[in-house]
Amino acid sequence: MKKIDQATAFLAARPTLFRCPVCLEPYATVEGHSLICPNGHNVDLSKKGTLYFMQRAVASEYDNAMLAARRRMLQAGLFKGITDAFASKLPATPQTILDVGCGEGTPLDDVLAQRDGQDTAVGFDLSKPGINLATQLENNAFFCVADLAQMPFADSQFTAILDLFSPSAYNEFNRVLAPGGQLLKVIPNADYLIELRQAIFPAGSTHATYDNSNVLNLFQQHYPDSSVERIRYQVPVPAELFSDLMLMTPMHWGASEDRLAAVKADPFPEITVDVTLLTAQGI
Repeated sequence: MKKIDQATAFLAARPTLFRCPVCLEPYATVEGHSLICPNGHNVDLSKKGTLYFMQRAVASEYDNAMLAARRRMLQAGLFKGITDAFASKLPATPQTILDVGCGEGTPLDDVLAQRDGQDTAVGFDLSKPGINLATQLENNAFFCVADLAQMPFADSQFTAILDLFSPSAYNEFNRVLAPGGQLLKVIPNADYLIELRQAIFPAGSTHATYDNSNVLNLFQQHYPDSSVERIRYQVPVPAELFSDLMLMTPMHWGASEDRLAAVKADPFPEITVDVTLLTAQGI
């Protein structure tokens, strides 16, 4: 079955999962390859089976090369400890999962691979190239291009929201999260990719250290009863993937070409993943 036909079937089974960005009414029907709201506004599926909800085009700094490098590193297991933790938090019963800022889709794919195939899963991102890559994965997730600040989903639809390194819009999260659902947010700690950070940036530079305490504090202000769990592990970096490791992260944007070349010439064998998993329960 073509991607557009698979996506049409997905929407036909759950048209009210999404809401119209114009009038904010849940969509009511699927006609052909289009979602139509009660007021007649429609959004059309692309040939790749995605929906585009942006009111205007937004340029993403994550280009195709960076996204492809990220996929290769993630498929080599860089985020396995994180996606394993996500999967362990989800109940065995079928879930309706939203992946916020899903990028090229590998983390969601890894979570779904540990499930029994009964979940409803949606991933969205601002990056159209990222969403196009996500559609190449062999899973039952639905992908769309959308804005975190105005998510195109109806109220109380998702039993789990996954937020891996993405910004947060807590009012929107609370709106679309079902009662009793879970918000699972992962933020990087000071030692995240520390070997790469120390190699690229000299000690004392503004980029040499990293502090995410303000993000943690804001989350805990919104969800005082949330739980905090540190996840820390090392991942081998095969020599053939070292260039991908350097390219997949925005870290390289702040470094000189000479410094990047020096780091590439002296690769290290493993990298540290150090993150905090924050878990909050919906009201």
